[in-house]
Amino acid sequence: MALSPAVDGDAVPPGLVRRSPGARWRPFLVFSLGLAILFAVLAVYPLVRVVLGLLIVDGNFTLAPIQRIFAIPDLAELLFNSVVVVGASSVIALVVGGGLAWLNERTDARLGALTDSLPLIPFLVPPIAGAIGWVLLLSPTAGLLNGALRGALGPLGYSDSSGPLNIFTWYGLIFVYVLYQVPYAFMTVSAGLRNSDTTLEEQSRVSGAGPGRTFWRVTLPSIRPALGGAVLLMLVQGLALFSIPVIIGTGAGIEVLAVRIVELLNFTYPPQMIEAIGLSLIMILLVGLAWFAQDRVLKSGRHGTVGGKGQRFEVVRLKRWRPLARAALLLYGLLAVVLPVGGLVLVTLNGFWTPNIDWGGLSFEWFNKTVFERPVSMRALSNSMTLGVIGASIGMLVAGIISVLIVRNRWRLTRVLDGAIKMPAVVSHIVIAVGMILAFAGPPFMLGGTVAILLLAYIVVYLPQGSVSTDAAVAQVGKDLAEASAVAGAGYGRTFFRVHLPLIVPAMVAGWAFLFARMAGDLTATAILAGPSNITVGFLLLQTYQNGSYGQLAPIAVVLTVISSAVVITVISLANLWSRRSSRRGRVRAVTMEAKANG
Repeated sequence: MALSPAVDGDAVPPGLVRRSPGARWRPFLVFSLGLAILFAVLAVYPLVRVVLGLLIVDGNFTLAPIQRIFAIPDLAELLFNSVVVVGASSVIALVVGGGLAWLNERTDARLGALTDSLPLIPFLVPPIAGAIGWVLLLSPTAGLLNGALRGALGPLGYSDSSGPLNIFTWYGLIFVYVLYQVPYAFMTVSAGLRNSDTTLEEQSRVSGAGPGRTFWRVTLPSIRPALGGAVLLMLVQGLALFSIPVIIGTGAGIEVLAVRIVELLNFTYPPQMIEAIGLSLIMILLVGLAWFAQDRVLKSGRHGTVGGKGQRFEVVRLKRWRPLARAALLLYGLLAVVLPVGGLVLVTLNGFWTPNIDWGGLSFEWFNKTVFERPVSMRALSNSMTLGVIGASIGMLVAGIISVLIVRNRWRLTRVLDGAIKMPAVVSHIVIAVGMILAFAGPPFMLGGTVAILLLAYIVVYLPQGSVSTDAAVAQVGKDLAEASAVAGAGYGRTFFRVHLPLIVPAMVAGWAFLFARMAGDLTATAILAGPSNITVGFLLLQTYQNGSYGQLAPIAVVLTVISSAVVITVISLANLWSRRSSRRGRVRAVTMEAKANG
């Protein structure tokens, strides 16, 4: 059967000339499909190696590795610690992030771009930098904030030489987890609130229900899918998080699965690969259980419907509570960024860690010695920035090409490839790093200890997150532009570069900024795959922490935060400028193509 020139496979509109089937398989389409297959294999193959590594040893099927896993003496404690920390922080973050999202989307507490940018705040501060910052602030004896509190409470009778707060506790660990889980809840719930139909809420208020009853009986059920998605995302991210539990959890004597897996691979001789693989598989099972629970909730049908376009939102007037609500929105920024970064800066300028700051002796001398005059620091920064730039560039270009392929060609094959490429989004990054070692560190690839294996891991891990923005952008382009381009004689590749690419560049640039910040400051996959031969900032921070050199930790964490923040802010500003210009150019190009098609 002849195919339509409309590349999405829909029926040919009246008056358009059909093309032969071969016209559809242009070189760029074949290239896009091959690219999707390549990255689907890169995403799935390491995970397959993890599963096979537990069941096949020296080419023979055996259950002995599973017996070794259950023989780990403190396995139950590891599971308990991981479930409690991740579960408790996810629940608290859902309440906090969901509450902040409601205040920003449904009330008059919103402060424009300031509160809209809340999801980006922790992305500007790598989790390892935030964890180090809170240790510098709330360590029992030397914590800067504890020192200030002891001074303030002294006249009231407080005479202890430590405290009053302690970051090395269950409460401290969960608190820092929550700070870096809130953005995922905020973003997901905000999207759910923006896309929900407010008709039911208006009817509830008209029938006499107050704001509180409307919120519990109508608003929450209508965004239940968003709440479920936020919980699943936080559970996956929480299980994968390594920097916070290794810095704060170790000091508190609380060990989780992610930390134990890294220890088995990097700090045990010989490396205990079987046990690491087994614990990785347990993490996969935990995520699978969370996904199953979310799926059951969504299939229960007990959530409200969401409406179409053009919704009106009736803003809830908080009246006398508005200042308090705005203070709550700003408090999160204070806790997530200002305080931890402030602690890092003070220690950097002071030259060493002490609660008794010599305010007159602050200088950049120690910063220069630790960062710019230290070869290993410069090499780590160079590697991290290079990996961030190259990895983000490859990742977003691939995401854009594959998003167009999937949206324009709704084949069963493209849907399968899309699911395979996005699979790492619901698997712990620790598991993927273990799979990368099994798949590529040895023969025939021999990439162990190289920058190339880090680049592969970063792209596989963060490509699903980058594709979220490109998927949405491509879906908004519409079919009519691609059809007009095809009718005007443009092939698949020319349509991509002349129509889709200019319109999705803003989304790609915003995604690039996110991927750069995540890759440059990554410690999860880096903790397993990096070493002295391919050192990065994340690995250097981990190595410095293990040596107990907090005075050297602070300057490195500061420069990483400053570079990430500067790049993200600059790139997003450029993306907004491009968006306004490309929108005008896109409209002109569309009119021209339609004129040619009708001409």
